[in-house]
Amino acid sequence: MNFMQKITAAVFGAALMASAALAAELKFANYMAPTHPYVPGAFEPLAEKIAAETGGALTVRIYSGGELGAGPTDQYSRVVDGVAELAVGLPGYTASSFPMTLLSELPGVLTEADGTATLWEHIDVLQPEYRRVKLVSLWSSAQNLLYSRAKAVRKPEDVRGLKIRVPSRNAGLIVEAWGGSPVSMPVSDIYNALQTGVIDAAMIDGTATLAFKLGEVAQYLTIGMDTTISPFFIVMNRDAYAALPAEQQAAVDKVGREVSDLGNRVQLTEAQKGIDAFAALPGKEVIRLTPEEAAAFNALSAPVVDKVVAEASAAGVDARSVVDALKAK
Repeated sequence: MNFMQKITAAVFGAALMASAALAAELKFANYMAPTHPYVPGAFEPLAEKIAAETGGALTVRIYSGGELGAGPTDQYSRVVDGVAELAVGLPGYTASSFPMTLLSELPGVLTEADGTATLWEHIDVLQPEYRRVKLVSLWSSAQNLLYSRAKAVRKPEDVRGLKIRVPSRNAGLIVEAWGGSPVSMPVSDIYNALQTGVIDAAMIDGTATLAFKLGEVAQYLTIGMDTTISPFFIVMNRDAYAALPAEQQAAVDKVGREVSDLGNRVQLTEAQKGIDAFAALPGKEVIRLTPEEAAAFNALSAPVVDKVVAEASAAGVDARSVVDALKAK
């Protein structure tokens, strides 16, 4: 190798090292299995889009199945503590941190069809709750339903005395209004709890039939009453976001909004698939309440909205304004 070739090689090697130093990889904590529809439907597109927007300078590595820590309830704290730069989770698991966001899940506040767009139209109102992290994505989900192990639920009287898993405190207040006993439990524990009789039923959306195999341990699925629509989020470590160059921050912002819509689309599609799949299982029954039957549940749960709004207002949250804004579609 002559002198000029050595110089060229050295310069090229230095450029590669500089490029590698500038490249950054974000760890994404996903408590769901790698086979969950969210992975190919939303999380992998997030990684692909961020890489594309930044020319490969910023990449995302997805750790599924709780590789960075088991269980969905600690996802938010994993990002706050820097265990992962990104994580998916539900505000309901850390309800005290997100009183305004959780107003959106109350019956009648959002609809499945336009809930995500409505959240982003009012994102400035919700942003103060995410001051410890960077909010990347936020989407509304499918309506929560009632999977029951052995007892058909057709009227509120059927709920009395049942232990029912709930995804949030607000959902628990609805179950209490119906006469049941709410049990707070991460989604990953529902299958065993239903199978062993620790709980009698679970409030969760229709994705649970396939994603969490609840069709194997529940006999009935009741739909038609107003429940909650639990929001999901993807959050990012605040310091990790602040350390990014401005153009990479802009890429995260842009892609995060796009993935909010993808997450909502996956959720609604898979929820309907789950309802259809449950109906097709031998010996199972999907109980579709008539308007009159649903009204009996809704009359009991309607005061829950006022109760939650009053409690949030007493804690200093302008809850009525938030609810009215979200409902004014």
